[in-house]
Amino acid sequence: MQPTNKTARFAGFLYLLMGASAPFCLIYVPRTLIVRGNATATANNILAHEMLFRAGMVAELFIAVMWIFLAVVFYRLFNGVNQTQAALMAILGGLVCAPMSFLNVANELVALTLVRGADYLSVFDKSQLEALAMLFLRLHGQVIVVEQIFWGLWLFPFGLLVMRSGFLPRILGVLLILNGFPYVIGSLASLLLPGQTYSVLSVPAIILQFGELWIMLWLLIKGARVEPLTAAAASA
Repeated sequence: MQPTNKTARFAGFLYLLMGASAPFCLIYVPRTLIVRGNATATANNILAHEMLFRAGMVAELFIAVMWIFLAVVFYRLFNGVNQTQAALMAILGGLVCAPMSFLNVANELVALTLVRGADYLSVFDKSQLEALAMLFLRLHGQVIVVEQIFWGLWLFPFGLLVMRSGFLPRILGVLLILNGFPYVIGSLASLLLPGQTYSVLSVPAIILQFGELWIMLWLLIKGARVEPLTAAAASA
């Protein structure tokens, strides 16, 4: 297996790991434990299923680590196509998203501490602690809304690199660019029009988001066509 092909398959493996972990911590855990507008029910759910809540935090940390490794591997894969676009992709992806995810887990840790009611929190009554915990959970959700902007933005240089690479099908790049719009639109809609939030889980958004799935599977199964890249490099 040639180096470029090996790098492509490794990138697909990391990408799939990250993509498979996201629904658990970003969709399943919040929908299972958080009761919208009910701080008491949410606190009771977290206490009753604390291990699930902690598993969600671990999954978020895992995704943040994968962001860093994936950014490095993709930069290595596409650096020869366009160094500026490859750097922009790595910055908007791993270098921006990973720190935000690491810090955002702290909001969940604070919420867990509040609902467990440590001794030094005895100055607050139970309802106050539950309300504060819900505040930090909402803050966690709002940070994810901001993160969605970068989940979309990094796909634009990524898509352009795929289209220009010569060792991956151009259609995959087009799908990645289309995939970026639901994240950006959804995030901006949530910030500007909170009463009429555009959901990234709506049917049109989900259809567009299959762009990332296709590139994951292609990289993992098919790898990269090394010969076109070699010929392009030789002519350059």
